Amino acid sequence: MLASLARRRVIIVGAGQSGLAVAAALSAEGLRPQQDFVVIDAAAAGQRSWSSRWHSMVLLSDARHSALPTRRHPGDQRLHPKVDEMVDYLKVVEAGIGVETAWGIRVTGVERRGDGTTLHLSTTAGEVQTRNIVCATGAAAHPRLPEWATALSVPGVAIHTSRYQYPRQIPTRDVLIVGGGNSGLQIARELAASHAVTMAVRTRRAHRPLANSPLAAGGRRPLFGGDPHPEPVFGDSYERLQQAGVRVVPAVTDARGGAVILADGTTASPGSVIFATGYLPGDDWLPDDARIRGPRRTTTPVPGLFVAGFPQYSRRGVDTIAGVSADATAIAHHIINRP
Repeated sequence: MLASLARRRVIIVGAGQSGLAVAAALSAEGLRPQQDFVVIDAAAAGQRSWSSRWHSMVLLSDARHSALPTRRHPGDQRLHPKVDEMVDYLKVVEAGIGVETAWGIRVTGVERRGDGTTLHLSTTAGEVQTRNIVCATGAAAHPRLPEWATALSVPGVAIHTSRYQYPRQIPTRDVLIVGGGNSGLQIARELAASHAVTMAVRTRRAHRPLANSPLAAGGRRPLFGGDPHPEPVFGDSYERLQQAGVRVVPAVTDARGGAVILADGTTASPGSVIFATGYLPGDDWLPDDARIRGPRRTTTPVPGLFVAGFPQYSRRGVDTIAGVSADATAIAHHIINRP
């Protein structure tokens, strides 16, 4: 396995939408998959993150805005793809580029030794050397849980949205959803037909029509600094969910045993809890000196180490399927023009 990675000009870490976008951009520049560049991924064969999303999940963007420039979605471009359709779509993209992803290889670190141009990539298959590495392991790679989550004990289940699949998975009649973003709203809507749903919301987000999602997705940083405004909610709204029977309460600030403490000082004892609290980025394997934005978009202070699909290294929206191609094109140009 390690031999197939050696002496390649580029190693792309991550076979999701960002990694495939970079692969397509490199291919467009004349680089050959498996010969000039390779793609590796820690997951089991074909098990991209889309495979683990809940069964009824539908993308906020329509098919036209949920595709890479190299290949459009089949069928009606006004429809919103489901997760299984995204899984199939990325497989088609992968095959179209000619990429044969090396699955089951987890990256543990990367370093540049001395002043040379070689990067040393440490993986579960061993160490490999290359001149260019692309981190495409996702801006939403690891579930984010609140600090108080470990102090919570409920009679049913307490799971992150990354583990939620369908309503029958929630054994109790009542369920608390922690978090008021788009994932929380979608799951609340699904569960409202069979469960008594309460949603704990820290800040009520602005509502935008679903058709605006490609342009308005992602958080916005205020013009004169300060904390970024959270991503709007699209399609559904808190008011519509309340009309469907969902109870909206203040944010959870702490937990003690089976009780959660809300921001208004009241308590609740939910049967089950779903944490719709977002994700942490998958850049944790990068060295500390690389986890800051480089002088140009997608670059890091480590020569030859690039990052694709992370807004903090680039700009808002590059963590979307339609937006990541801008990063991919920039990275391909950087690599082709490197001495």
